[in-house]
Amino acid sequence: MGTTAELERYEQRFRRAGLPLFIEDFSPTHDIFTRAAPLLVLVFLAEMLGATSLDWPWWQNLLAAVGALVALVVGFGLLNGFRGRPFWSLPTRFGIPELAVFVFLPALLPVVTQGQFTQFFGVAFGNLVLVGAVYVVVGYGLIATTYWSLRRLAGDLADSIASMVRALPLLLVFSLVLFINTEMWQVFTGMPVDFILFSVAAFTLLSTLFLMVRLPKELDAIEREADSGPPLRRLQRLNLSVSLTIRQWVQTVVVSSGVGLFFVAFGMLGITRHIYESWGIDPGGWSYDVQLLGHPMVISAGLVKVAVGIANFTGLYYSIALLTDSTYRTEFLDNVSDELRDLFTARAQYLELRQVSQSVSGPIAK
Repeated sequence: MGTTAELERYEQRFRRAGLPLFIEDFSPTHDIFTRAAPLLVLVFLAEMLGATSLDWPWWQNLLAAVGALVALVVGFGLLNGFRGRPFWSLPTRFGIPELAVFVFLPALLPVVTQGQFTQFFGVAFGNLVLVGAVYVVVGYGLIATTYWSLRRLAGDLADSIASMVRALPLLLVFSLVLFINTEMWQVFTGMPVDFILFSVAAFTLLSTLFLMVRLPKELDAIEREADSGPPLRRLQRLNLSVSLTIRQWVQTVVVSSGVGLFFVAFGMLGITRHIYESWGIDPGGWSYDVQLLGHPMVISAGLVKVAVGIANFTGLYYSIALLTDSTYRTEFLDNVSDELRDLFTARAQYLELRQVSQSVSGPIAK
């Protein structure tokens, strides 16, 4: 029947679309940490250096590193024996015992060799953060989603530029008032670069949280319209929301970058040295005078800061308008609705094929 091969093709399609949670029986022990096993093993073995010290001679550090490596290998080998696996084998599943050994065994090395309990907590916390990062990145398909987005970059970029052209008049009305405001220049030109970058990150996080709250409702509506198969589980909706959020980032970055470049050009034409002086604005750490058709222009660090600040506000406004303003909302969702319907249809066919396979050969083994 070729049922197994057909199921694998469906599952591969879900992974490539950045939707691994569409796969039934997708589990951390078999699918997430097993896929990240090479990375985890590399980090685990590299942490033998935790047994060394900068205050020791090289031969003592070498002995400590070799002894630590032996301890790590033996420790995991004993765990393999306890779990019924060959001593030298890599685990085929990562449960709590394997993860506990990964987190805590390397952290014990500096305690044994140097009595460094502070370093123990630092290493254990770092390993725990790595485990959480692997769970999120692999479990929610962030790598596959990013790769999928890059493959679709040309099409998404064209959509984003078209969106920017349609949105530009309204966005400029919103932002031009801010740009020619003296107080806005005084605020942004006086900001440290680090603070501006922090504000960009904060606005990005805020818009992302808004999207993650609103997108599930929109996905429910599209799912009901498609009417294909059983409803998505909560984690599957979250997986799909993350995938669409990454795609939406592309549009927002293009639009906000276009607005920022526009204001750099507009500021060079309209904000002259005389205006800098009359407003009491410091051009910043650098500034250059250029000529265009005999017209003096200035590009400065202060101008770039203001343009970035305006682009930041505009990007936040645009990302929220995508799901609140009827024009932008329809445009954004129309671009993905057809793809979502195909995915929902494929999922329904996949689930039906699984039922056929289970009825013929029993439960599918992972």
